[in-house]
Amino acid sequence: METSASLKANPNTHPTMDVIQNKVADSGIQVLDLERFLPEAPVSGVDLASFLAGGFLLREMEFRQQVKDTDWTVYQGHHVGIYCSTDAIIPTWAYMLVAAQLDGVAASVTSASESALSEQLLLERLDGQDWQEFEDRIVVLKGCGTGRVTPAAYVRATAHLQRVARKLMYGEPCSSVPIWRRPASRP
Repeated sequence: METSASLKANPNTHPTMDVIQNKVADSGIQVLDLERFLPEAPVSGVDLASFLAGGFLLREMEFRQQVKDTDWTVYQGHHVGIYCSTDAIIPTWAYMLVAAQLDGVAASVTSASESALSEQLLLERLDGQDWQEFEDRIVVLKGCGTGRVTPAAYVRATAHLQRVARKLMYGEPCSSVPIWRRPASRP
């Protein structure tokens, strides 16, 4: 055994030390964070209830005037969903009138709540992904995040990954939940 005096005399000599090994990095596991598929442009909603008398009654003249007087430039570059948060009966033309004002301002316009639109855009991006990079890989869908990734996105990613991956898990590589493994004889 080396003494502290011999260590000082020969600084290149060290007591036996275990090498720290990152088993997760060496495992070949690929972590996929679905938050990277969230829309890059802001997502906003236009609630038609704010244009209605008492949140429920659409009076055409007042509605048209409010739509005309609204500063739509605040939605510049946003993905915009038009919706109504109340149970009011809204004629289709009202959605169309607002959409016409957003043309050329917003990145995209649809009839949906803000959360439904975010989910729709996320699912579209997942469907446009080239999943071949995960061919025969062990993939962990990252589970801890901001909470903006919906269960629908995890379901969609699972469907895509089952076509290419060898194994699919959820969570973090160090503590993941097994979800699916390719059968031994792949058809």
